[in-house]
Amino acid sequence: MKFTKEIKVGLLTVAAVALFIFGYSFLNGRNLLKADRSYYAVYNNVEGLTKSAPVTINGLIVGNIDDISFLDSRGRLLVKFHVEESFTFSKESTATVYSTGIIGGKALAIIPNFESDARIAQPGDTLRSDTDSGLEGQIMQEFLPLKDKIENMVVSADSVLMAVNKTLNPETRKAIGQSIEELNRTLVQVQSLSANANKFLANNDKELTATIKNLNKTSKNFAAISDTLSKVEIASVVKNLEMTIGKFNAVMDDVAEGKGSLGKLMTDDRLYTNLERATRQAEMLLQDIKLNPTRYINISVFGKKNKEYEEPEDRKQ
Repeated sequence: MKFTKEIKVGLLTVAAVALFIFGYSFLNGRNLLKADRSYYAVYNNVEGLTKSAPVTINGLIVGNIDDISFLDSRGRLLVKFHVEESFTFSKESTATVYSTGIIGGKALAIIPNFESDARIAQPGDTLRSDTDSGLEGQIMQEFLPLKDKIENMVVSADSVLMAVNKTLNPETRKAIGQSIEELNRTLVQVQSLSANANKFLANNDKELTATIKNLNKTSKNFAAISDTLSKVEIASVVKNLEMTIGKFNAVMDDVAEGKGSLGKLMTDDRLYTNLERATRQAEMLLQDIKLNPTRYINISVFGKKNKEYEEPEDRKQ
C-alpha cells in the first residue's frame, strides 16, 4: 500500500503534534504514559509555590503541581496536583507546602494519615492543607527577636553617643587633653626614674651583692642562735620563775593579813598614831625652846633675872 504525499505529511504532522504535547507535558512534570491521580488543596498563601513544583511523599518525588488558581474573592488559592505512584493514602492526609532549601524553591509534601478508620483518598478529593516555614522560617523567627534587640542596642548606643557629645563640651575636651598631656609627662618621669634606678643598680652592684651576703650571714647566725636557745632548758627556768612568784605572792598575802613584823607595821594603826603623837610633841618642844630658851639653857653673867615662863600658843588654845 502506497501512501500519498498528503497522507505522509498528515501523519508526520500528527506525530510532531503528539511529540510536542508529550514533551510539553513531560517538561511540566507529567508523564502521559503513566496513569496518575489528581488531587486538590486550598491555601491562604502558597509561600511561592509554582507550577511543576515536585510533590513528595516521605521525601520521594511522586508527582508535580498541575495548576494554581484563585478559588474565590477572598484570595484563597486552589492547588491542583497529581500523584503518579500507586502509593495510597487517606483523605485525612495533609498537603504541606515546604521549602526545599535556604535558596531553593517550594514543594508540596503529602503527610499520610495512617488511621485505621480513615477513608482512602480518591482522585479529585481535596486534602487538608498546611504550610511549613522550614529552615528559612526558623531563621526568620530567630532573627526577628535578634533584630529587635539590635535595633534597641543601636538606639541605646545613639542615645549614649548623644549624651557623650553633650557632655564633651569644648571645656571638657580641653580638660581631657590637658589630663592626657599630664599623663604623658608622668610616664616620661616614670621612665626617667626607672632608668636612674637601673643605673644605680648597675653602679652599686658590688655593694648590693656584699650587703646581700652579709644579710645571709646574719640570717645564718640568727638561725644558730635560735637553735642554741631552743636547746636551753627553758622549762626549768620557767618553773623556778613560777616558784619565785609563788613565794612572793605568799609573802604579800602574809603582809596583807598582818602576819610578821612587816605585816604588823603595815596594818597596825598604832604605829601611825604614835608617830603622829611624837611629831606633834617634837613640834611643841621646838616651839617651847624657841619661846623660852633660858629654860633649857641658863647662862647668867651679870646675875640677870630669868623671864617668866610663857605657855605655848597651842596649849593656850
